[in-house]
Amino acid sequence: MAQSSNPFRKHTPEDDPAQGTPGTGQDTCPQCEGTGKQVDKSGKPTERACERCDGTGKVIQGIG
Repeated sequence: MAQSSNPFRKHTPEDDPAQGTPGTGQDTCPQCEGTGKQVDKSGKPTERACERCDGTGKVIQGIG
């Protein structure tokens, strides 16, 4: 998991730890709230895949 020095860079699936990494677990994507779709400014899902979870609606995050 690489950390970017650019604070304005969007979080991408490559930033998440690999599935099965000790101390991690699967969680609902906080960006699309599990829909797998990008959300417009009014909060409604669009047809484009979420950039954070790559359209799966799930992310791998550290737990504990």
